Amino acid sequence: MRFELIDLGGSRSVAAGDALLNLAATGADTTLVIGGDAQARARALGQIELAAKRLVLVELGTECLAFHTGEDVPVEEKVLGFACFRLGALPASVLVELVRQPRTSAEALAAAQGLFEQAGLQVSVCADVPGRIVDSLLRPYLNSALRGVDEGLATAADLDQALCLGLGYPKGPIQLLEESGLEAHFQVCSELHEATGAAAFVPARRARVLAMRKAAGLGRREA
Repeated sequence: MRFELIDLGGSRSVAAGDALLNLAATGADTTLVIGGDAQARARALGQIELAAKRLVLVELGTECLAFHTGEDVPVEEKVLGFACFRLGALPASVLVELVRQPRTSAEALAAAQGLFEQAGLQVSVCADVPGRIVDSLLRPYLNSALRGVDEGLATAADLDQALCLGLGYPKGPIQLLEESGLEAHFQVCSELHEATGAAAFVPARRARVLAMRKAAGLGRREA
């Protein structure tokens, strides 16, 4: 299966050299929109002649797919969203969260799954909700770990060790945040809290302090 590529630059899901890009071809009846911000992707989608397309896939940030489709029935049938999960500054994973809506056609869904699997990626299908699957579950966990350190439950090292040894995690939450970037965690949590109002997404103090220092042009110190 081939697709026509619209690359707006700066994709967090698809990097130069990824196997997925080997499937790009001019004039294909499937279109992949990647990069840019949500507004740029929405504008690009608006320029596509949907009647001539079998399937359109648009990369998502934290926005919902409905932002792009406008919950219009004919558009919903053949436009799906996707994001290769990426934690902060770490490389994108092989997991593709494929976003469908209630009116997504079975044909479009199957075609989208097949395209990503053809590129060696692993697909999880999810509903059109802020945070999709991984961020919905991961961000509250990371916030809880940060708050545990803030409240004196344990040191960062002891908390990480307890979760790694007790639950078999390869890395503890604090180490994971240090490697991927607390600022990125703050940004995602802030956007998800604004979208959902859920208290679990309120950025923990340490992430908020570091983001404020960065915005003020200050160097990093222990919060």
